[in-house]
Amino acid sequence: MNETSKVAGSCLCGAVRFEADLPSKWCAHCHCSLCRKAHGAGYVTWVGFEQHQVSIDNDAGQLEWYESSARAQRGFCRQCGSTMFFKSERWAGELHIAVGCLDGELDRRPDTNAFFDAHVDWMPIDQSLKQLDG
Repeated sequence: MNETSKVAGSCLCGAVRFEADLPSKWCAHCHCSLCRKAHGAGYVTWVGFEQHQVSIDNDAGQLEWYESSARAQRGFCRQCGSTMFFKSERWAGELHIAVGCLDGELDRRPDTNAFFDAHVDWMPIDQSLKQLDG
């Protein structure tokens, strides 16, 4: 586990970089269909931060926001296509970061399978984690 006070990361090409002040709020696997489609994966592991804890370096101008559903947006790099961020009115004031975009270790491990009612049968699931439906 990360014992420093910050965690950094970037998109695949490095055009969009970010840094977040620890501690994080939570970490969970999301099984919703939108996350699966946005990332091309069986689920996506997200970490939540208060928005003011995260600084994003978008000097290259490659960060784009896509309204993926009503009152929710996903942030991605226009250059390499990496989906990195999620924000929603449902969790106002939070910024969710895809854990796969982190360059180092986080201060916590996932403890929940969120939107578990939408999970796919072909993806192995850690049954020891809490299971929350949408």
